[in-house]
Amino acid sequence: MKKVCFILAIVLFSNLFAVAQSFKPKFKLLPAEKVKFNSFVDCNMAEAWVGDTFRIFPGKYGEDPVWGLGVDNRYADGKNADEVFKSPSENFFEPIMPENAPVGKPGLHGAVWFETVYQDAKDKSGKTLYGIYHNENYPQTLPYNPKTGEGYKNNKWPQGLRGPKSAAAVCRIGIMKSTDGGKSWKNKGIFIEDLDPRMILKPFNTSNTFAGGVGDPSAVASGEYLYLFYGEYGYPGTYSEKTYDPKIEWSGQCISVARIALKDLENPVGKAKRWDGKAFTVPYNGIGKPISSLQIPVEEGGGPSSSPTGGFHWGPSVSWNTYLDCWVMMMGKVEGKSWVGDKIYISFNKNKDLSIGSNSQEWTKPELFFEKPGYTLWYPSLQPLNTEEDIKNKYTCLILGKKARFFVKRIKPGDDEYASEHYVEFER
Repeated sequence: MKKVCFILAIVLFSNLFAVAQSFKPKFKLLPAEKVKFNSFVDCNMAEAWVGDTFRIFPGKYGEDPVWGLGVDNRYADGKNADEVFKSPSENFFEPIMPENAPVGKPGLHGAVWFETVYQDAKDKSGKTLYGIYHNENYPQTLPYNPKTGEGYKNNKWPQGLRGPKSAAAVCRIGIMKSTDGGKSWKNKGIFIEDLDPRMILKPFNTSNTFAGGVGDPSAVASGEYLYLFYGEYGYPGTYSEKTYDPKIEWSGQCISVARIALKDLENPVGKAKRWDGKAFTVPYNGIGKPISSLQIPVEEGGGPSSSPTGGFHWGPSVSWNTYLDCWVMMMGKVEGKSWVGDKIYISFNKNKDLSIGSNSQEWTKPELFFEKPGYTLWYPSLQPLNTEEDIKNKYTCLILGKKARFFVKRIKPGDDEYASEHYVEFER
């Protein structure tokens, strides 16, 4: 009986995979006037229409013992996306943010980056926003608390991006709320996180980035839930130097998905559930399953996030496309230490309702979208245009049409900017 069930499960998965792969919208990149964003970007774009104002929330805020205090959190306004993306730096404003709590005390710890804004549909003014943020901590800012299981033990801690004397960060994902259109924010707590037993330590973690955790998210509403697509960087179990296996690490990593009921955003801690391979049942700090179609097979160069050679997709940016009638996901690819990689990929999901069965998992195999040799490419996003249609429909990075602008952060010595030089045009 077990053998029959196993065979049926394989057949079902194969059929779902075949259906997902048969759905392949077409796209083409078109040259465009270069637009350089004039404020600090190290994250996905978080934006919303507040009334007739297009508002964007890039930047970094809060304590960071490796890189220094984050003071680049800004927002900018405009009558359309073009106006905001072309804003001079002096036209960005600093929102009121919650203060970091003292080490060992409850509250906000580490630095935060807003990555997505969910706009409460019940507030017709558009001013009630939930900011989904990427949060980074270290054993110094969030030391291990044996009573709660929160925090990290500073034992064989891996190296960070700034050399042997710097520490690798641990990322988490949290939620803040604003009732004035993003001019001020209150912290609501952690959405999802990985705890200390899942951290990947020396001598195996040599990627110079994260010790583990979850981060770089993009969140979209579908039905009664907010779906969080994010990078998974922890070990899928309890890490042990004696039993560590890179293939096991790889098996639990890549881009994953969790969800939380919209009604729970006001008090989100402990309410989110991760995907377990069949349904959303795993606790917010448990061990879920990544989206298998987005994983790079080991035989095709796939590898774990702690590896110095990379081999995984990360940093999803998800939008609903009204022309294609499907979800579109942009993502990066790590190919070496310090998360270098010069390629951007795209994937599609035709299931508008992500709550049914395995709909949230049915993404097409990532296709190469853009490449810029000699650069490291991070945080790709599609953005609305300065057209009557896009303004009328109040398109943002979360909902777009047939044509959009393509932005990406590109990095090499002496050249670090978030900019756009292309449009993308889709075909059904």
